[in-house]
Amino acid sequence: MMKTRAITKFLAMLSTVALMFATAGRMHAQSTDTSRDDASASTTTTKDESDIEKRIKNAAQVLNEVMGQKDKAIPDKIFTDAECVAVVPSMVKIAVGFGGSHGKGVATCRTATGWSAPAPFSITGGSWGLQIGGQAIDLVMMVMNKKGMDALLSSKFKLGADASAAAGPVGRQGSASTDWKMKSEVLTYSRARGVFAGIDLNGAKISQDADETRILFGKMVPFATILSGKVAPPSGSEPFLAAVRRYSTQAREQGELNPPASPADSK
Repeated sequence: MMKTRAITKFLAMLSTVALMFATAGRMHAQSTDTSRDDASASTTTTKDESDIEKRIKNAAQVLNEVMGQKDKAIPDKIFTDAECVAVVPSMVKIAVGFGGSHGKGVATCRTATGWSAPAPFSITGGSWGLQIGGQAIDLVMMVMNKKGMDALLSSKFKLGADASAAAGPVGRQGSASTDWKMKSEVLTYSRARGVFAGIDLNGAKISQDADETRILFGKMVPFATILSGKVAPPSGSEPFLAAVRRYSTQAREQGELNPPASPADSK
């Protein structure tokens, strides 16, 4: 009898120990799965952050390289008068025919205290897709007046419809012409295989990139709020803003050093 009781007691202890090990195993598995999920989410977030920060740096690099060749750069006068600057590094044509081109970029606008935080946007479509073939190009857009700026602040507009656009002049000779100022709200440029020139972007649609806005600012912020200077520039935005400040200031100083000749001087 006592032997039977001892065996029963021993079996009960084994069952309790087995249950404890099983519970601990399940808890460890759940903890491991949670850690994996957290690591995966962290990796995805880091990747997304690195993508937008890389795009900001690439946009700055495009401006530095374009403005580094004065004979082929955006004229100083245009940079001085521009209300907003938008850059799309490495736009690609993803399909044959119209509407097959797509790119992502960042924009900044003048405010009472300087240049706004960069606002992520995307650009798609337009007949210009046929102009770039299958190669990647860099795009630069200079918004020249309030109407063009208002169109950009709307967060979704079509070049040529909501804002007039034209291929911008290039180099020192381009600064001598004022025709662009009277006719176009947005001046557009492209660079492909090292060649920088004006490009016709009529028909292209520009809209806020909501996903990258959330990544850059940590939450959704309206396009107009960003570009009107109502939010501080987030971490990682300085390379692009520094390049825009540099060339807009440089253009203004250059204009002050070389004022236009008076009628009396030209005689």
